[in-house]
Amino acid sequence: MSTRRVVVTGASSGIGAATVRLFRSHGWDVVGVARRADRLQALAEETGASVFVADLTVQDDVDALRAHLEATGPIHALVNNAGGARGLDSVEKSSVDDWVWMFDVNVIATKRVIEALLPLLRAGASATGHADILNVTSIAGHTAYVGGGGYNAAKFAERALTEVLRLELNGEPIRVIEVAPGMVATEEFSLVRFGGDQARRDAVYQDVPEPLTADDIADAIVNALERPRHVDLDLIVIKPVAQAAPHLFHKGDLHVRGD
Repeated sequence: MSTRRVVVTGASSGIGAATVRLFRSHGWDVVGVARRADRLQALAEETGASVFVADLTVQDDVDALRAHLEATGPIHALVNNAGGARGLDSVEKSSVDDWVWMFDVNVIATKRVIEALLPLLRAGASATGHADILNVTSIAGHTAYVGGGGYNAAKFAERALTEVLRLELNGEPIRVIEVAPGMVATEEFSLVRFGGDQARRDAVYQDVPEPLTADDIADAIVNALERPRHVDLDLIVIKPVAQAAPHLFHKGDLHVRGD
């Protein structure tokens, strides 16, 4: 497995950073990609991963990433993890600018990266027999909920992109995998969603028994890419036991109901 090289976007924190750490512990060569150079450098020093600073909403940065990867060796897997949410207002009241941002980081950036790196993945597949594209979406891309309008729309679109890509690549030795997490208690996702309001971020997870962690999602990602090459885990939906749907989760201890 040490001969395989994976690119992980959104690598500076949360699920992305956890995924870089786990791949490295399994012997993969890893290139972590994100905007924040200081965090990437710390991750590189911790794990031995290679890193590349890029804003994936900027085409010139994506082109530079491709040139860097092409110059430094083959790639065999791509984990599109970069993304995010802004706001929890209604369709009527929510910010158009927030919607544009969400489509840019969740959908258009994913398309940019796939377009740029697919030729390199094909070259990697020619050498090793297969390659992988794994998109981290969300259960928000499968079930709508009140206040989710912009994020639901972006993640539904990213999910559609993933499904279409799988159809288009049929016949090539390239797996297309979707991982759709539910509630994951990371340090930044809800903080970004609520404009830096720490109290609102903390309230999301308060009294929810054992929300998922970034390590839980990283484990699913690495597991999916390490399956035998003929096994394609098309869709992996992961929720904490306390969460039945995006809008329905239990607070307080889990317990068996009596008769």
